[in-house]
Amino acid sequence: MSDWIIRLIEQSGYLGVAFLMFLETVFPPIPSEVIMPIAGLNASRGQMTLWGVILSGTAGAMLGNCFWYFAARIIGVDRFLPLIDKWGRWLTIDRREIEKGERLFARYGAAFVFFGRLLPTIRSLISIPAGLLKLRLSTFVLWSTIGTAGWTALLATAGYQLGQQFDEVEAVIGPVSTAVIVLIVVGYIWRLITWRPAKQG
Repeated sequence: MSDWIIRLIEQSGYLGVAFLMFLETVFPPIPSEVIMPIAGLNASRGQMTLWGVILSGTAGAMLGNCFWYFAARIIGVDRFLPLIDKWGRWLTIDRREIEKGERLFARYGAAFVFFGRLLPTIRSLISIPAGLLKLRLSTFVLWSTIGTAGWTALLATAGYQLGQQFDEVEAVIGPVSTAVIVLIVVGYIWRLITWRPAKQG
């Protein structure tokens, strides 16, 4: 997968980095763990600057974050509730938990968004509940940008420092990302087995 990423970054520079990070946010199988270290490697060769790489990567990812936020906000909770009624068993959620989520996001939305940007898979998905539950746009943008910039800077700097050995970045971050995804899947299966809808009345 990394060959075409290398070519695109070499040919398109900052625009290529931004485009790839936008795709990574909208289509998670394209991993930032590969994109940003490669961009950092190019910066270490003098083809780009490290700050330029970080800013372009953050900008591209934020475009994707805002895409999902506004898409979810347009759909809104009211349109989402019929899906909950029909598929709540498999989503392991009901109307009462949606109401609880609204209260939690109203109180802790900034923290959810910030820390969500630092976790594999969750980085892309956190925009959806933020939009559905109408987290304040300024809060969403601020804390999404801070979290996204932190993650992007970490990966780009690792690639910059390691130079040609950027594969070592993926060797370290790859298993961590896989472990988080496995925990999410195991957690979902456990919740699926144990979940019961709230009693009415």
